[in-house]
Amino acid sequence: MQAIVFDDFGGPEVLVPRDLPIPEVRPHDLMVRNAAIGVNRADLLHRKGAYGRAYFGDADTMGLEIAGTVVALGPQVQGFAVGDRVMGIVGGGAYAELSRIDHRMAMHVPQGLDLVEAGAVAEVFVTAHEALFHLAGLRAGESVLIHAAAGGVGSAAVQLAHAAGARVFATASGDKRDAVLGFGADVCIDYRSEDFQTVVAQATEGKGVDVVIDFVGAPYLEANVRSLAVGGRMVCVGLLGGAANASLPMDAVLYRHLKIFGTVMKSRTPEVKQAMVQRFAKQWLAALEAGTIRPVIDRRFALADAAQAHQHMESGANIGKILLLPAGTER
Repeated sequence: MQAIVFDDFGGPEVLVPRDLPIPEVRPHDLMVRNAAIGVNRADLLHRKGAYGRAYFGDADTMGLEIAGTVVALGPQVQGFAVGDRVMGIVGGGAYAELSRIDHRMAMHVPQGLDLVEAGAVAEVFVTAHEALFHLAGLRAGESVLIHAAAGGVGSAAVQLAHAAGARVFATASGDKRDAVLGFGADVCIDYRSEDFQTVVAQATEGKGVDVVIDFVGAPYLEANVRSLAVGGRMVCVGLLGGAANASLPMDAVLYRHLKIFGTVMKSRTPEVKQAMVQRFAKQWLAALEAGTIRPVIDRRFALADAAQAHQHMESGANIGKILLLPAGTER
């Protein structure tokens, strides 16, 4: 089967297509012929060497999410059959024509959702649900500030928060404002020309927001904390701006009774990731089927063009997900 590999860490150019053996089906596995493969920022970090040559449970090749058709299954699989349309999260090995996935991290693709579009669901929506609801405990009537709202996880988080009845503040570049408002944001803040802490303070009459979902890290830490209301919760999902030289205003943390969480999916145990997938599926698969929430796709690349897909993600121009499509998949 064709897969994408790299022999040395480096830029997008290190990614090359190569024929690899089809992986063995283990007792709990589905073997899936991929129709679409999601590209994630964790893939960029993997390619650059951030995780070393770590093995995350399914393959040492890169890639975290897939959608496709089941072609074989292990003897302990329950709830799935050959021919089923599935989507889900893998511990590596997504960048290939065929991938194995533990059936406890797979979901049936809802009726009415295109199989290729389903490749843009699992990683971003599961991550967004985990941050907003499982960790931050966002409730209807509360307010939330979501950074990087035009990206994959950000666009999913805006949709979920809006569907849950929250007031949504979102940051993005001004050229992406209309898209972010279309996802369900009530207020879109241009991070290039506006100060989000000032906008939030003015819009909430100084109260602040109940929840912050952050992907930027150190440069936003102090302003994020000072944007939180009493009893507010912040979840750090990424470090796009780096981790060094962060300033944490301890007075705000102490006197406003704040909570700060960090979350990352790639290095979690299989049991934790299975629980994350199942929590999302229980609450939101019906909404996907109804079209209340939807995957947002920016561009589709052939699997062999993975290097170009990584270049596009690194440019920061994307709105929503970038997908890789194996040969033979309709683009």
